Amino acid sequence: MQRIALLERFSRNFNGGGGSGIPKALLVVCAVSGGAGFVAYSEAVSNNTPTVADLTETQIKKKRVVVLGTGWAGTSFLKNLNDPSYDVQVISPRNYFAFTPLLPSVTSGTVEPRSIAEPIRNIIRKKKVEIHYSEAECIKIDAQNKKVYCLSNDKTNLKGREEFAVDFDYLVIAVGARPNTFNIPGVEENTLFLKEVEDAQKIRKTVIECFEKADLPNLDDEARKKLLHFVVVGGGPTGVEFAAQLHDFLAEDLSKLYPTIKDFVKITLLEGTDHILNMFDKRITAFAEDKFKRDGINLRTGSMVVNVSDKDISIKDIKSGSISSEPYGMIVWSTGIGTRPVMIDLMKQIGQGNRRVLATDEWLRVEGSDTIYALGDCATINQRKVMEDIADIFKKADKDNSGTLTVKEFQEVLKDICERYPQLELYLKNKQMHSLVDLLKASKGDIKESVEVDIEEFKSALSQVDMLMKNLPATAQVASQQGVYLANCFNRMEECQKNPEGPLRIRGEGRHRFHPFRYRHLGQFAPLGGEQTAAQLPGDWVSIGHSTQWLWYSVYASKQVSWRTRALVVSDWLRRFIFGRDSSSL
Repeated sequence: MQRIALLERFSRNFNGGGGSGIPKALLVVCAVSGGAGFVAYSEAVSNNTPTVADLTETQIKKKRVVVLGTGWAGTSFLKNLNDPSYDVQVISPRNYFAFTPLLPSVTSGTVEPRSIAEPIRNIIRKKKVEIHYSEAECIKIDAQNKKVYCLSNDKTNLKGREEFAVDFDYLVIAVGARPNTFNIPGVEENTLFLKEVEDAQKIRKTVIECFEKADLPNLDDEARKKLLHFVVVGGGPTGVEFAAQLHDFLAEDLSKLYPTIKDFVKITLLEGTDHILNMFDKRITAFAEDKFKRDGINLRTGSMVVNVSDKDISIKDIKSGSISSEPYGMIVWSTGIGTRPVMIDLMKQIGQGNRRVLATDEWLRVEGSDTIYALGDCATINQRKVMEDIADIFKKADKDNSGTLTVKEFQEVLKDICERYPQLELYLKNKQMHSLVDLLKASKGDIKESVEVDIEEFKSALSQVDMLMKNLPATAQVASQQGVYLANCFNRMEECQKNPEGPLRIRGEGRHRFHPFRYRHLGQFAPLGGEQTAAQLPGDWVSIGHSTQWLWYSVYASKQVSWRTRALVVSDWLRRFIFGRDSSSL
C-alpha cells in the first residue's frame, strides 16, 4: 500500500496536479511487481517525455531582454521588473544611476557627486530576475536581425576598445539624449553642459579655477572681470536653478574667501523667449524674474546666442536685431536636448529619418516594431489623432451598422475611445461634457438625447478635439513613470496575451493587450536660491517661499534611489548648513 501511495503521489506530480494520473490498476500491478515494476514504468515514461535538461533547452528558454541605458527610464524599468522568465542584459557606458535633479547642487558643492550616484550593480543584485550588466556603449541597433552592436569602455578593456554584438528578443531603449547646440558655432568647443555628474564636477572645478586665476596679483581689472563673468544660456528649470545655486555659492562662501575680487563677479542668464520658466505658472515666472533682479543676476530675455569663441560670446537681441559681444570666464549651456547618433541611425533604418526624435505608440513600442520599446528623453509618444481615425471610431460605435449613431451606442464605447484618445477625454473635461448630446449641442445648438447622427455630423462634433494634443515633457518624472509602466507590462506579458485588458481596437477586432501609458503629473519645483523655492502642484496649486524649500528637501530626499544615497544627500545638506560649501578644486 505504501508503494501505491508513493506512485499516486508521483502520478499527481507528473501530471501537474490535474487529470486522472496513472490508472489505479497499473498502480496495483507496479506495487505487486516491486521496485522493478516501478523502474520499468519510469523507463517507459522517460522514452516519451522530455528530460529536465530538454525542457531547459526548449520549453523553458528565457526571453532575452536587452536594456540600453541606466538613467531614469532604464533604472526604473529594472527596479520594477519581477518576472524571472526573462534573461536581462543591461548595456550602458555609465555603471551607476544618477539623481540628475540635484546636478545643479553638485556644481556648487552643496551636494557631493557620489551622494547622488548609486552603482547599477547594487540595484540589480537583489533582484530575482537574472540581470547582467556590461559597461559599454551601443553604437548601432540592427532592428531587422535583432542585434545591438556595442563598443566596450576603454577603461574596462585591457586590449583597447573592442566591438561586440548582443542578440535580443526584446529591446528597451533608454539611452537618453545629448545637449542641443542648434549647430551654433563654438558651442561644442567652448561651453560646458549640465547633463551628467562629470559635467557638474567640471563646472565646479572651473568656477574655483576662475577665482584662483582672478586672484593672481599680476592681473588688471579687465582681466578679472572677464574671468569672473559667468554666463548661463537657457532659462528653463536647469538653467535657472544653476544660476541660483551659483549666486548662493558666490554670495555665501566664495565672497568670504576672495574678498578682494568679489566685486568683479557677474552672472548673466540668457533666454531666447520673453520670460524664463515658461512651463511654469505666470506667478512663478514673475517672482523668479523679480528675485533674480534683486539678487543682481543679469537677466537678458529675448537674447539669442549666435557664436561662441574662446574669448567672447556673441548675443543677438531678437527685437532690435543688434549683435553684441561680451568676454566671459565660463559658459554653461542648458537649452534643451538633441538626438544621439545611434538613435538617428535607427530612425533612418525604420523609416523615421525625417523626425526629430524616435516615435513610439501609446504602449511605448517603436512604431513599426513589436519587440523594440523606447522610453525617456530619446523617444516621444506619437499619439494618434481622432480625426485620422474618425471613420473607424464611428464604425466601432455603430454596432447595428445603421449608418447613424445614437447616444446609447456612443456612451457604450466612450470609455474605450477616451482611453485610446486621451485628448477626447481632456476635451470633454474642459468643456464639462459627458455625452454625444453635449458634443452636438456645442456644434449645432439645442439637441435632444434621442438624436441620431451620421458620420459628417460626428466629424463636425469632434473637429476641435485634436487641438488639445500635447507632447510629454522631457523630464525625469516622465521617464521614471514610463519605466514603471513598461516593467509592469513585461511582468504580465503572458497573462495579458491570454486575457487582454486594454481598450477596444479601433481599427481591428478584440482589445489591446495593455492599457496605454498615461502620464500622471505630480508637480514640479523651481529652486530660486536663498532658501526659496517655487512649486507648482496638481490642481493649479502654487507655493513660493522658504516653506516650499523644506517641501523640496523632503521630496528630493524621499525620491532617492536607495537608503544609502538618501542618507548621503541629507548629510550633505546638514554639512552645508554647519560648515558651508566646499571650495576646493578637487
